[in-house]
Amino acid sequence: MEWGTMPLLTVLALMALPLVEIGLIVLVAGQIGVAWTIVALGALSLTGVLVVRRAGRGAYLDAQQALRTGVPPRADLVDTLMLLAGGALLILPGFLTGILGALLALPVTRPLLRGAVNRWFQRRVERMRARMEADLLTLQDYVSGASPAGGDPRPGAGRIIQGRIIYDEPDPGNSPGDSAPPALR
Repeated sequence: MEWGTMPLLTVLALMALPLVEIGLIVLVAGQIGVAWTIVALGALSLTGVLVVRRAGRGAYLDAQQALRTGVPPRADLVDTLMLLAGGALLILPGFLTGILGALLALPVTRPLLRGAVNRWFQRRVERMRARMEADLLTLQDYVSGASPAGGDPRPGAGRIIQGRIIYDEPDPGNSPGDSAPPALR
C-alpha cells in the first residue's frame, strides 16, 4: 500500500467508526435491552478510566523520550503504552472500541500484541529519523549556499552582492506633497 493512501483510509475508518458503533449499540440494545446496554457502556467507560489512571502519565513522558532519542522502548514501557491506549479505547462509548481496548489492556493478550506494537514503533522511529536527516541535509545546503541543479527558489538563496542605498536630497523646487522615489546609485 502506498503511503499517500494511508491518511485517506484512516479518515474513512474514523468516519465509519461512529456508524459501526451506533449499529452495534442498537443491535446489543435489541438483545439485552436499553437499560442493560447503557449499564454495559458505562461499565466499559469506567473501566477505561481506571486503566488509564493505573497506567499513569509517566509512560507518556517515557515514550516521548524514547521517540526523541530513537532508542527502542523497554518492554514494560510498551506494556504501559498498550494499557494507556486500551484504556483510552475503553473510555470511548461503544462496543467495538471496548473490544479493541480490552485486547490492549488485558494481561493475557498484551504479550501477543507486543511484537506488533514494537514493529510499529520501530517503523515510526525510522520514518522520523529519515525525515530529520533529510531536513538536516536541506538545512546544511541552505546554510552553505549550495543550491540544487534546478536552482533554489527560496529568497536569499542566491549570490549576495554587497552594496548600499544612497538617497538623493530633495530638490528645492519640489513641494512637500511630491513623493518621488529615491534614486539609487
